[in-house]
Amino acid sequence: MSRIPNLLKTPVLDFWNGLSRCLDHGYKGLFLALLGLGLGWWMYVPVHEFMHVVGCVVTGGEVRELRLDTIYGGRLFAQVFDFVKVGSAYAGQLTDFDREPDLRYLSTVQMPFLLTIFPAVWLFQKCGREGRPLGFGFLLPVALAPFVSITGDAYETGSILATQLPPWSSPEMRELLRGDDLVLCAHRVSQAAFSPWGGWALSSLIGTVWAFAVYGLGALISRQLTSP
Repeated sequence: MSRIPNLLKTPVLDFWNGLSRCLDHGYKGLFLALLGLGLGWWMYVPVHEFMHVVGCVVTGGEVRELRLDTIYGGRLFAQVFDFVKVGSAYAGQLTDFDREPDLRYLSTVQMPFLLTIFPAVWLFQKCGREGRPLGFGFLLPVALAPFVSITGDAYETGSILATQLPPWSSPEMRELLRGDDLVLCAHRVSQAAFSPWGGWALSSLIGTVWAFAVYGLGALISRQLTSP
């Protein structure tokens, strides 16, 4: 039981302590951390989306549409890949791909977070300990990606798992509950004749637990690499 609070505290303490070390450099440290954050986010968005593509393709699936905003290179990637379309309601979104079977769907959703597990958390903690603001900011979007995705990929992960259970395993329930937008799925559930709020709540809970578990696994690997 003592490990559970540590699982919850670790990402918060890693961020807070690392930021404090970076701010030891004063305004320069803050500027470099923000600069790194901007660069890291700009680079990570397309990497994240293309790793979704890899997760689908390596399991034998086909990707038919990936939408990517212009600022993240949407126009450039569209010239190289036929399935890339410019513009999205989000920074980027894999909108049309093979979701069957569920293991392929889960692989597609999960693939980008392998970078969080390793090496992002390890390097994020290292830059925080050493007070390297540029690297700390740059790695922050990747290391904390599971938490940024609480309403997106994390919820989608939870919905895939929750809809394996009999109350929500029917095709109709899967259509209602599954998706990469927690708010949109909540709206669909609210409009349904028999609103499966229990399935939505369970999907959200699983997604949240998953986010902490992913970071925790990265932290575990980091401890093994930094142990004397």
